[in-house]
Parts: sequence; C-alpha cells; structure tokens
Amino acid sequence: MTDTLADSRTSSRMFTEGVPLVVEDVTGRPAPERAEMLADPGFGRYFTDRMFVARYRTGQGWYDARLTAYAPLQLDPSTATLHYAQSIFEGLKAYAQPDGSVATFRPEANAARFVRGAKRLAMPPVPEEAFIAAVDALVDADRDWVPTGADQTLYIRPYQMASEPFLGVRPARISPAGFSRCRCTSPRTTSGRRRAAPAT
Repeated sequence: MTDTLADSRTSSRMFTEGVPLVVEDVTGRPAPERAEMLADPGFGRYFTDRMFVARYRTGQGWYDARLTAYAPLQLDPSTATLHYAQSIFEGLKAYAQPDGSVATFRPEANAARFVRGAKRLAMPPVPEEAFIAAVDALVDADRDWVPTGADQTLYIRPYQMASEPFLGVRPARISPAGFSRCRCTSPRTTSGRRRAAPAT
C-alpha cells in the first residue's frame, strides 16, 4: 500500500462519516488467467486483485480507507500483533446469483462479531456500517472473481491487528483493518451441511 493518492479516485461511498472510500486504479489479472484459477479454485490458494485497507490512530480515528492492489503487508519486527496476538478476523462469502448479481451471506452478523471481537481485545471497533461498506466495495470491485460454478463462492477474510511498534501490554493506539485474502471455496461446512445466500 502506498501513501500517495496519485493513482486514486474518491468513490461515492463513505467508509465512516467524513472518511471517503478511495479506490486506487488496479490492473487485474487477464481474464484467461483468472478463468483458469476459477476452474478449480480450492480453498485459500488464489487471491483476488484487490484488498481493502483502513487505518486507525488514537486521536484521529479511522482514516485512509481504500481499495488497493493485493500486496504483502509491511510490519515492524516489534509490531504488537506479532508479540501479543492482538488481532481478530472474520470470514464471509459472496455468491453469484442466477440473475448475474452477487449476494453476501449475512454480512451484518459478521460486522457485529467483528465489533465485539475488537472490543474484547481493546482495539478500536470498525463501525458495522463501515464494515459492510468495505465488503460491498471489495466485492463490487472484484466481482469478476466471484465464481459461478456449483458449490463455489468468493471467500472474504476481514482482519484487524494492532500494528503499532510497541513492546508492552496495553490497548493498541494504531490499528489497521483489512479486508483481503479473498478466495474461492465451497459453501459446505465441515459437517457437509450447505450454507447459502438467500435466493433472489
């Protein structure tokens, strides 16, 4: 992720009040390469072209919300999450619908759990409406990655971690939230039961 907005545009979406969701120009993989990956996606093997990232700083709140190119994260060796495991994650799915639209499965429930998890770990919670705005923006931008095969979905992995370089036990003062690691998977649970989005 870069700190420059040179290749960015502000979308009409807001992450939180006063914080626009910036969309960076991302060159996606060619359609034939993506189609080959989607033919047999498995779980956790392939990642989409984009990820969502927002930053938080005590006294400033959430800022720098953006859709950016999927890329490695850069962390200081003393980052709090590496030493104290101050991090949370969620997982939800996006389903291709018969009419060509895409539906996510209960994002409100994921957003509420994400808030509860952040509070338990003394991290600033991502507001539920911001969580859903980020998921919607990411799924919309990477909609070509939503597989249409039987029993296939796009898996979205929101996470939040204490990224402040600090050794000591106290609440995080710097904490990014990311919605990345989108992957394709089967909507079946380990028990073999099917989980599905509402029909349109």
